[in-house]
Amino acid sequence: MEMKRADKVHYVEPSLLAAAGVAVQGFTTRHEGVSRTPYNSLNLGTGTADSSHSVEGNRSILARAFGGTVERLVTVTQVHGTDLLVIDAPNPDYGYFQRLEADGIITNQPGVMIGVCVADCVPVLLLDPVKGVAAALHAGWKGTASGICRKGVEAFVSMFGSDPRDILAAVGPAIGPCCYEVDTPVAQAFRQGGCEWDEVATLSGVARWQLDLARANARQLAASGIAEGNIETSGQCVCCSPEQFFSYRRDKGDTGRQMGFIMLKG
Repeated sequence: MEMKRADKVHYVEPSLLAAAGVAVQGFTTRHEGVSRTPYNSLNLGTGTADSSHSVEGNRSILARAFGGTVERLVTVTQVHGTDLLVIDAPNPDYGYFQRLEADGIITNQPGVMIGVCVADCVPVLLLDPVKGVAAALHAGWKGTASGICRKGVEAFVSMFGSDPRDILAAVGPAIGPCCYEVDTPVAQAFRQGGCEWDEVATLSGVARWQLDLARANARQLAASGIAEGNIETSGQCVCCSPEQFFSYRRDKGDTGRQMGFIMLKG
C-alpha cells in the first residue's frame, strides 16, 4: 500500500484494488479536515463528541476529493456484529442507511461511496472487478471472531455470482499486535468461531495474548477462497502512529475516526 493524496485528503491506497481501475478506494488518515482537538482534523465518525457540522464538513471533503457527493456517501451504525447492508439499486435517500445497524456495506451501484469508520478495528475493502461489486467491512474482535469477512465473501458469491478467485481484498491500518492485548473471553470467542488462535495470537502473560486482528482477517479471507496473492495488508499499527491515525485505545476513547472507503466508477 502507498500513501497518496487526493485534493486535501491524505490516504493509504491499496495497490491491488487501484490497479484494477474500476473503483476509487483507500483508508483515510487524520489530516486536512476541519475538526478541532482531540478530533483533529479529518474526523469522519458521527458517533463521537465532535461537532456534527465538522464531521459533515469532513465527509464532504472526502467525497469531493474523489468526485463524489456527501449525499451519496453511505455509512451505517456499527454495532460490532456481522450484518451486512446490500445496496443493489438506486435509492432516493442514501442518508437513510446511516440509521441502520450493520457492520458492512456491499454495493454494485457506481457513484455510491461506501465506508466504515474505525479507530483501532480493522477496515476491510473487497472488490470484484469482474462483476462490478464492492464492499467495506468493519472488523473488530467480535466481528472477526464471528466471521464478518467470510460472510462478506459469501454474499458476493450468493447475491452477485462472484468467483472468490476474482475478488481482491485490502486489510487496512488497524491496531497491531504490539499494542493489542486481550484476555480469555476474546480467545474463547475466536476458538468457538473456528479460528486457529495460535496462528494469530501470542501468549504475553497468564491468560493474556497479543492479538493480530489484521492477520486474523487476512487468514479468514484466504480461507473463504480468495487467493493469497489477491489479499493486501497494510501492516500499519494505528496505535503506534498518533501523527497519522486515530486510536481509541491509545487516546482512551476521546478521539476521531478514520474511514475505509470504496466507490465504483461510473
